[in-house]
Amino acid sequence: MREVLNELLGWWRSGEPVGMATVVRTWRSSPRPPGATMLAGPDGTAVGSVSGGCVEGAVYELAREVVETGTPVVQRYGVSDDDAFAVGLTCGGIIELLVEPVSQATFPQLDRVARAIGRREPVAVVSVVEGPGDRVGRRLVVWPAKSDNGDVDGTLGSPRLDAAAADDARGLLAAGRTDTLHYGLDGERRGEGLTLFVASYAPPARMLVFGAIDFAASVARIGGFLGYHVTVCDARPVFATSKRFPGADEVVVDWPHRYLQAEIDAGRVDERTVVCVLTHDPKFDVPVLEVALRQDLAFVGAMGSRRTHDDRLARLREAGVGEAEIARLSSPIGLDLGARTPEETAVSIAAEIIAGRWGGGGARLTSLAGRIHHD
Repeated sequence: MREVLNELLGWWRSGEPVGMATVVRTWRSSPRPPGATMLAGPDGTAVGSVSGGCVEGAVYELAREVVETGTPVVQRYGVSDDDAFAVGLTCGGIIELLVEPVSQATFPQLDRVARAIGRREPVAVVSVVEGPGDRVGRRLVVWPAKSDNGDVDGTLGSPRLDAAAADDARGLLAAGRTDTLHYGLDGERRGEGLTLFVASYAPPARMLVFGAIDFAASVARIGGFLGYHVTVCDARPVFATSKRFPGADEVVVDWPHRYLQAEIDAGRVDERTVVCVLTHDPKFDVPVLEVALRQDLAFVGAMGSRRTHDDRLARLREAGVGEAEIARLSSPIGLDLGARTPEETAVSIAAEIIAGRWGGGGARLTSLAGRIHHD
């Protein structure tokens, strides 16, 4: 919903109902991930995408129908459809969509959800996507416990279910994950009969780039392109300037290890955080790596030659960093793309981060068989 929020909110505020289709489950090589959204606007326009173009026409018509009927539906599309190349996915995948009418009456919390997303405050929207007919489409908005916004708004059908779903949704929200949950009709965690879709709108994951060098500028740009909130940090004020790093969300002048520890202590670093140490100067990179490798982070990489890498490992061991922690270090950073320029090197680094996130091996797809997309 995030990518179509401005258009959706504009129609919502004007009092015009909108048909909204959201990907809630996928199988095999689905073109768009859960959470991808498409709108059928009251002015006849289509906004967003749920399949990269394969089934948009059929989804648009269905979204217009639910606006007329006022009844949410769950629809599945895939190559097994009778008319696959007309309204099915040609990529071999299957997607399941929640298609629902959205208005001030059906989604009264939308304005509050939009404000939270705009302020980068975490919020989750929980919807029933499988269950008794009168339950499908019911919605519960969940904020972190003790949030200024309150705890929850809406209902899925019973207080017990609301409590269980809110608790589990907060766990997904903390991890920045969008996923489905399964319960009995009254919230029994080992029960059956209800499937809920949890759309998590957490603040963007962070990329911390240490070392204000030319390579860092390119890494910051590609990090922002991938959706990270990018911070460049260096202890040298003459180099760590916003003018040199326009692609960064913030530029900090501080010793890297001191800044990273302060961010950890403040709770602003989590398991989605990516750390790229580009200084290849031991007085900077060893202390910050000593801090980073002792945290549960998504990725920790360091730039440098083979000789620099060997020296770095020796210094880390001398500092008391264990072998299990050292094994989490990607050094030299990046995949073997033959990169030379800062821009090419940034692509190499980004490729390794993506491969680590999704389990890719970095090989050429043309040389592989089987599924393209990893779980």
